[in-house]
Amino acid sequence: MSKDEKISKLFRENEQLKFEIAKLKRLIFRSKTERFVPNTVAGNQGSLFAEGAEKEAEAEEKNTTEKISYERKKASASKNKHHGRNKIPDHLPTREVILEPDVDTSSMKFIGEEVTETLDYQPSQLTKIITRRRKYAITEKTILPLVDRNGVIMENMKMPKLEEGESLIVIADPKSRPIPKGIAEASLLAHIIVQKFIDHLPFYRQRQIFKRNYNWDLPSSTINDWFIGCCTLLKPLYDLLVKKLIENKTPRSYLQADESPIKVLETEKKGSTHQGYMWVYRSPLKGIVVFQYRKGRGANGPKEMLATHQGYLQTDGYIVYDKIAKSGDFELVGCWAHARRKFFESKNFDQERSEFVLEKIKTIYLHDRQSKELTIEDRKKYRTEHVAPLMNELHDWAEDEQYKMLPKSPIGKAIGYFLNQWKKLNRVLETGELELDNNQIENKIRPLALGRKNYLFAGNHNAGQNIAMMYSFFATCKEHNVNPYDWLKYVLEKISDTKITELEKLLPQNWSPETI
Repeated sequence: MSKDEKISKLFRENEQLKFEIAKLKRLIFRSKTERFVPNTVAGNQGSLFAEGAEKEAEAEEKNTTEKISYERKKASASKNKHHGRNKIPDHLPTREVILEPDVDTSSMKFIGEEVTETLDYQPSQLTKIITRRRKYAITEKTILPLVDRNGVIMENMKMPKLEEGESLIVIADPKSRPIPKGIAEASLLAHIIVQKFIDHLPFYRQRQIFKRNYNWDLPSSTINDWFIGCCTLLKPLYDLLVKKLIENKTPRSYLQADESPIKVLETEKKGSTHQGYMWVYRSPLKGIVVFQYRKGRGANGPKEMLATHQGYLQTDGYIVYDKIAKSGDFELVGCWAHARRKFFESKNFDQERSEFVLEKIKTIYLHDRQSKELTIEDRKKYRTEHVAPLMNELHDWAEDEQYKMLPKSPIGKAIGYFLNQWKKLNRVLETGELELDNNQIENKIRPLALGRKNYLFAGNHNAGQNIAMMYSFFATCKEHNVNPYDWLKYVLEKISDTKITELEKLLPQNWSPETI
């Protein structure tokens, strides 16, 4: 290897290491936002040191035919004027307090009052409920026939013949509870589960809160048993949610998919944890989100889930989806956010090319935003007219530029990813139903990522699937603006007495607060 070749190799390695260090620094210290603001945005003023800046400035000066002037206006006093506190919502419960002067006002004339609104907070309470089931004896003196509370004769009540001195006991039916013979009502169970999966409070922290605030020592085994009992009760509803997700009522349906790791304590290696995976599927049109736990990142899980799926599947560039699509009856759709991210990461290493692509993609997104309110057919036409030319221009540019830089450089990798994904990225133009990116499903994974930082891991593989079940319900609640606590409390109260054929009405997408 010649001296020049060695220098070139070291230079490439140095650039790669700088790129990786920059990514790590951004991950640890900086905001993860990928918002792109071109240098020319601020007052149309480019960099003074950009190549050709002087020439562009001279050309602009020659072509200018009208004089642009502006006035600097002082900020008006009204801008700095304090408009008062935020209005307290009207729907909150209200308690009025009337304060009288310290003097005798009986002989005075009332002329008005000054009203001040403040907010009070009362901590949530644990309430012991004592249920007394009254018992009554039917004797030979009881007036027959028996009637219910509405005065209707209870014809189905067969009365045995009573001998003298004998009696028959009548007692109220016990109230259904989520955990048979358990002390926890549906409201407490819903509170504990929502606290863990929505507010990211692990069970051990909740136990500490109960101990501190209510002097109630809740054993860890008890709270875990309650959670397992609720999951067992909700399993048929979760299976129905999965069924509704993959149900094909139209020839072509549309799903998004992604995956995220989760650590599991159950492992064959001592002193380590197992790397499990949450596979997440979302139907943008149905508003259904399903999490599924799998022991690995292989193709078996998604292959089983997507066995009957027909239509489109939108994912990132993970190769497992390509393998499944070959044997499936659906087409893969690319994610423009993932393609854009590659160029954003290479911006510090090849600013000119990266910003060219970022500006084009920004324009694509602006056009797509304008088409969101259109019908599916009109959106497709709008995209064909305004978005397709921009995408094709970007593709032609990438094909020309790919040979002008090193393939393993940051910009080379970005262009390589873009060209490899081009057919999938361009597929978003086929129908107006498809979104440009997978960002919404990534948003559904964020609660899982936050939860991992708090409860760190799942105890075993069954616990992993129970976690997946809860995230599925709550993510679907969020899709339909349903309060997760209200929904779960209602479902835990009703599901034991609900027929399997009527379970569908308990799904988050079919539930509304009016049913409470």
